[in-house]
Amino acid sequence: MARTRENRLYDPRRGDLPLQIQAVAFGTKAVEPLRTNYFTAYWIKAGAGRFWADAAVHAFDAPSLLFFVPYQHIRFEPTADVVGEMIQFHANYLCVETFHAEIGCSGVLFNDPYGAPMVRLDDRTTAEVSGLVDRMRQEQAERGLAHNEALLAYLKVLLILATRLKTAGDGGCDDSARRHPAIASLRELIEEHYRRLHAPSEYAEMLHMSAKTLGRIVREQLGKTLTDLIQERILTHAKWQLLHTLRPVKEIAREVGFRDELYFSRLFKKSTGYSPTFFREYETEIRGGSNLSMLSAPAPIQRSAEAPDNSDV
Repeated sequence: MARTRENRLYDPRRGDLPLQIQAVAFGTKAVEPLRTNYFTAYWIKAGAGRFWADAAVHAFDAPSLLFFVPYQHIRFEPTADVVGEMIQFHANYLCVETFHAEIGCSGVLFNDPYGAPMVRLDDRTTAEVSGLVDRMRQEQAERGLAHNEALLAYLKVLLILATRLKTAGDGGCDDSARRHPAIASLRELIEEHYRRLHAPSEYAEMLHMSAKTLGRIVREQLGKTLTDLIQERILTHAKWQLLHTLRPVKEIAREVGFRDELYFSRLFKKSTGYSPTFFREYETEIRGGSNLSMLSAPAPIQRSAEAPDNSDV
């Protein structure tokens, strides 16, 4: 799984594949994969433990699928040896935001701060996933007629299968019925106010409870802090604007309630590993500017080139 710093980001100019599949295996020591600009799915065939998706922590076991977004910090703490497959694809290959209009995987598998990015499998669905990944590997190896189209079709079917399982509750990760009623109200309040209200106490006051009580509910229900939850929504908006518009960073920072552009940039870099400027320029360059042709409306939360000098990224 190890990658060097200089090649952890997908770059088609270097000949990197927009979709790649590789076996993964690690023991019971903690593992932190390097950040990448691929969307990533881990098919966990064996093993168990905990994983972090940014600040949120969740338990996992086999067989299951785990989903991560580009530039996300990932950490595994296995309690039993993990064996599986890692499937990665860049937005150049399949844009999750666009594909959402077809099946809704954005906000269900990816980009849902209110749920675990995981789908548990049974014997039947494990066999289906195994068959799809085998076909993808075969297409990559044989490179027959229209193999890219076939690979993309298999990837879409995999995401459709996982989305169906999760939305139907068959993936064993739908805990909405067991959630505290404050979570639904909090979600609506954050969606309405995240651009100007950043303090947990402000949301607690609107929900008529103490910040301590609301913070405990969020930690117990979502595996993260209330501050993490608010910042995730802010950064989702900022990433969308950086990717799909040419608006100045300062303007975007102010739009989400930061008068201090440097503070916003530090927050962005802590979340993604890179500065807002590098994030925009690198992704726009490797996508050939195609990202700028999309609508620049604020990104909704749906229901259920490496820089040579680190100081410049």
